[in-house]
Amino acid sequence: MDEVTAWQNRPLEPCYPIVFMDAIRVNIRSDGAVSNKAVFVALVILPDGTRDVLGLWFQANEGAKFWASVLSDLRNRGVQDILIAVVDGLKGFPQAIEAAFPRTQVQTCIVHLLRHSMNFASYKDRKAVAKALKTVYTAVNIEAAEEALATFEDSDLARRYPAIAPSWRRAWNEVIPFLDYPPEVRRLIYTTNSIEALNSKIRRAVRTRGHFPSDEAAAKLIYLALNATSTEWKRSVREWHAVKSQLAIMFEERFLCPETTPGHKILDSLKEVPVRTRRPCFSLHRTRALSMSRHPGQ
Repeated sequence: MDEVTAWQNRPLEPCYPIVFMDAIRVNIRSDGAVSNKAVFVALVILPDGTRDVLGLWFQANEGAKFWASVLSDLRNRGVQDILIAVVDGLKGFPQAIEAAFPRTQVQTCIVHLLRHSMNFASYKDRKAVAKALKTVYTAVNIEAAEEALATFEDSDLARRYPAIAPSWRRAWNEVIPFLDYPPEVRRLIYTTNSIEALNSKIRRAVRTRGHFPSDEAAAKLIYLALNATSTEWKRSVREWHAVKSQLAIMFEERFLCPETTPGHKILDSLKEVPVRTRRPCFSLHRTRALSMSRHPGQ
């Protein structure tokens, strides 16, 4: 358990280009009863295009206060800036991100929004609704997307299913950020599929247990599952070279974080972690390697 605690509390980089945030549900026994708790996971894409998990957070119910506590923990561990945060449209989450990281672009998951829209449509009309909404999220720019949504609002489908268009309008500020980017960036940030794939592996790992006796027991098993999954993260995400170039243009000095020297901070923290604890900790090792590559003279 010491390994999990050291990993969970490790210092983080000052800046992350892209963060995917989502939650899964795990059964945990508490006070003699089994409750269904949310386990919040934050998956990041590092500046070299590889992936990492920042931590795990347990809570009985998801909500604005919970999100605020998670983001506060990230700040306390050294995160100063996030360029793009991709979330699944949970209520209160965008506002919590804006409060903790005012300059972060919040992108809602378009796939989740589409699934939500399909819940209002009858089966026979779902293909038509999906086709109509596709003109919104594949528009060439924000103005074209506005026009496409207005066209949908005036259609028979919108009148037949009056709850769909307002759901897009309510989330509009979080729908449109990815439209400022070229296709290679859009493909990466328009959905939380990256973290959902990770969550599916975590679910497979915990499914055989039924329920856990404590948060700590669940965290340990999930940590081991993450450790196994990290072996698949040695290569950069697809099209990262093109994505990185676009992020450098859009965010300029924020993408490079020149005002910080994260390598010093992380290397210092590593010296304080016992070798026995540090050895199996995938995130600490990868962060150390990344820091050394940035500061080869050290």
